[in-house]
Amino acid sequence: GEEHYNCISALHKSMRGSDENASLYWLARMLEGGEDPLYVARRLVRFASEDIGLADPLALTQAVAAYQGCHFIGMPECEVILAQCVVYFARAPKSIEVYRAYGNVKECLRMHTGPLPPVPLHLRNAPTRLMKNLGYGKGYKYNPMYKGPVEQDYLPEELKGTDFFKERDT
Repeated sequence: GEEHYNCISALHKSMRGSDENASLYWLARMLEGGEDPLYVARRLVRFASEDIGLADPLALTQAVAAYQGCHFIGMPECEVILAQCVVYFARAPKSIEVYRAYGNVKECLRMHTGPLPPVPLHLRNAPTRLMKNLGYGKGYKYNPMYKGPVEQDYLPEELKGTDFFKERDT
């Protein structure tokens, strides 16, 4: 019932608040109450990107490994795998930079009126002669061929200069 959602919310908020003790408590309360460990593991995968993100890119690897470990061995043996992951997440630095930036991209797409801008010609693949003749791929700079970053636009012309990582007014 509702307590299922209350407990997962408490677990998330405890990890987000870096409280390892409370995080372990809510995890154990769920598992000892019969919660599916794969449900918890799936929620940890989401948490890794949503709340930790680029502050610790290995968090996603930890979460996927925990999910796989739970899948392989099941309960009760997988409880320590989930416990390790939960404590790791509680102790990890947090960043919602990517979560916010992706939200800004979605908002940009929702607010756009009319047809979406086309992919710039230089970013399009040209698998046929006709496409090459139409200018597909023309002027594209293949970054690995250069010693450093190259000057090149990757967004459509009407979005030039847009930075989705900057805070947007809502």
